[in-house]
Amino acid sequence: MKRLLLPALLALASPALALDPSWPDLQAALYEGRALLPGDDVIAIDAPYRSADDARTRIAAQVAAPEGRQLASLTVILDENPMPVSAVFSFTEPLPRFTFEATFRVNGPTPLHMVAETTDGALWVSETFVKTSGKGACSAPPGTDPEEALATLGNMEIALSPLPSESALDRLGALAHGQKQVDIDVSHPSHSGMQMDQISLLYIPMRYVENLDVELDGGAYVDITGSISLSENPSVSLSVPRAAGHIGVTMTDTDGTTTHAERALADY
Repeated sequence: MKRLLLPALLALASPALALDPSWPDLQAALYEGRALLPGDDVIAIDAPYRSADDARTRIAAQVAAPEGRQLASLTVILDENPMPVSAVFSFTEPLPRFTFEATFRVNGPTPLHMVAETTDGALWVSETFVKTSGKGACSAPPGTDPEEALATLGNMEIALSPLPSESALDRLGALAHGQKQVDIDVSHPSHSGMQMDQISLLYIPMRYVENLDVELDGGAYVDITGSISLSENPSVSLSVPRAAGHIGVTMTDTDGTTTHAERALADY
């Protein structure tokens, strides 16, 4: 899934205050009659009750495959966003568990669904609801001058940080599972195609981070497919195996620009 701008899905995206929920139509379009199993024991979503900044809302999840199964992918769906399928994490090798955090635009009050697929083809869904200020984040003016943003477009910074947790016990549990967290900050205006240049009053062409390909120790780890729902200058944090010694990240945007960054992962 290299591009999430699907006309059919855009047509299904209803206004934030629509009377009819979008999820039944989205589910039918995305999964074509496949059963979605209750996933509250598989996916623990961490999202704000009300976004403090609609244009940069941090959404996270901890995902653990049911016993005897492995994770193949995770899809983040903001039902009422103009591009509902907001990010897809596709794992090169099956994983027993995965943690992520990323910054998203939330265009208006919306249900948030996450769907994990296991390698046996089963789908597991968990959901919550995010309230917003209703400012319409996807059409809000860019935070930086579009010309200035081009000068640093594609620059990336990679850092290590402890896995997010609510207690020392959770942190010890993460260490027991052999994980550490990598933070990836991408410089990119993430133009949605719905924003107006404040000087020319013309719409700024759509241009966003289409893919982040993450490699560990020279081998593919996870392919992240983006969308206009990713915030301006998006941040993405991922759990990686504690034994990983090196990471490489390749960004490709919808204009075909490609950049690369890498760093050693010191053990801690």
